[in-house]
Amino acid sequence: MNPLVLQLFQTNRSISQQLNEVLKPFELFHSQWTILYLLQRQGAMTLTDIWQQLHVEAPTVTRTVNRLEVLGWVERRQGADQRAKIIALTAWADEKLPAVAAAVKQYEMRISQHLCADEQQQLLHLLQKMKG
Repeated sequence: MNPLVLQLFQTNRSISQQLNEVLKPFELFHSQWTILYLLQRQGAMTLTDIWQQLHVEAPTVTRTVNRLEVLGWVERRQGADQRAKIIALTAWADEKLPAVAAAVKQYEMRISQHLCADEQQQLLHLLQKMKG
């Protein structure tokens, strides 16, 4: 295996595990946070919109949204098209998300503090370049 690819896998796993620890007090996992963050930034959207924007398989997004709904973070609303279900944050989520976002931001600052702004931009550029 290419050492670069192995390092990327290991780093991704480590970041995910650490983020899960940060999210534990909120009873969330990183995959759930990603969806909540997207809804917070862009507003209500369909399941299709969510999986297309996150580049995650539809069944995975559906399961995660179902769990978020049970936990009270999101709700389903009827779309203009009867078949479309709109996923939106609940009022409770709107109240709780600033604390979650603050904890995540603090974690992000901690893990990126060893890279200057130029290095962060360079790494972002290189990772985007690897996507093809």
